[in-house]
Amino acid sequence: MPNSVTIEKLVYGGDGLGRLSDGRAVFVPFVLPDEEISLEITEEKARFTRGTALSWHKSSPHRIPARCEYFTVCGGCHYQHMPYQKQLETKLETVRDQLSRIAGINPQALSHITQSSQSWHYRNQIQCHVTPDGELGFMRADNTGILPIKHCEIAMPGLNALLNTINLDPESGIKRVTFREDSDGECFVLLEGEDPLPPELTVELEVSAGYMDAEQNYHHLAGTDQLHYRILDKDFTLSPGSFFQINNAVCEELVKHVIGLTKSITTHKVLELYSGAGLFSAFLAAMVSQLIAIESTPSACYDFANNLDAFDNVSLYEGAVEDILPGLLSLLQPEAPDLVLLDPPRAGLHIKALDALADLAPENIIYVSCDPSTLARDLKRLSNKGYQVQTIHAFDMFPQTYHVETVALLYKN
Repeated sequence: MPNSVTIEKLVYGGDGLGRLSDGRAVFVPFVLPDEEISLEITEEKARFTRGTALSWHKSSPHRIPARCEYFTVCGGCHYQHMPYQKQLETKLETVRDQLSRIAGINPQALSHITQSSQSWHYRNQIQCHVTPDGELGFMRADNTGILPIKHCEIAMPGLNALLNTINLDPESGIKRVTFREDSDGECFVLLEGEDPLPPELTVELEVSAGYMDAEQNYHHLAGTDQLHYRILDKDFTLSPGSFFQINNAVCEELVKHVIGLTKSITTHKVLELYSGAGLFSAFLAAMVSQLIAIESTPSACYDFANNLDAFDNVSLYEGAVEDILPGLLSLLQPEAPDLVLLDPPRAGLHIKALDALADLAPENIIYVSCDPSTLARDLKRLSNKGYQVQTIHAFDMFPQTYHVETVALLYKN
């Protein structure tokens, strides 16, 4: 029997929060605050449930038609049913909620979100899964499998042009296909599978391609084996398997913000954790006397060395931060870094890394995060180690989705 609820607010993760008649929370996707809906329960837990909206008794005045035919079925987007400015307001509210509820931070500490100059066709990378029939698609919103797609409204035009040109044999063993477009408009196709040998490939387009096996060994197949990105006044080369921010315009705003924060504090020596291919390091190295970086991904370490080859004040340690940093503490003393910059994956700081960071006791920390819930958790832990948040700023790296980038500046209290 359908349940009727009123949606109170949107929460991080994209769902709307309502209350069932027994008081339990119910989380429902693709709804808006103040909407009254009938829903079907799809998952039951002791303290909360999940549901799917069946009908609307009252719709929000902010609701708009979705641009994409796959919306609500595809799991890639969560906010196409609201105007872009409303998306920005929602992201501010959800990040504030995470910071307040988990870390006890005043919600008004986050006062601004930098919007994306493009809210559509901004992604320079998409990853598709392969159906048993060899079709490309994204994971379904209800996690029941792969939805075949022919286009993506948030992918750059060059990637959409490629999407319909890839034909896979169902017996190819390919599990995922990643499409990337660099700043020169050149496209790269990365095939991933379990076979140690790459598949036979026929290339009829001007596109580069490679294959990554289950052991993360890279096999080059066609064209160039590097991508090129220009951020502000610097050029970066990137291996096909290395991470880079997916929204070029917002990436530039993010870098400018980090540069501004660094200039606002006295900084001579910087330690960068999770440095990647050197996006921030390439700018900070010219501003300080010494920069030390730690990165675990081999291809990113290779790219870092290439992108910072011109600097003789930079050193790189390859390995997991939680393994490398504790052993570096004695080497980093007695002149500890003035600033530690970190940009961890979605899981946030490993507890061993956080403890070692606290032992290092830098005067300032810049924390770049792609998940406000793990950011809030780590800010709470750092506050227990004597750090206080000075500024927090959000960046809409991912329009049409609930994801958001956040930067916090902390100082030793």
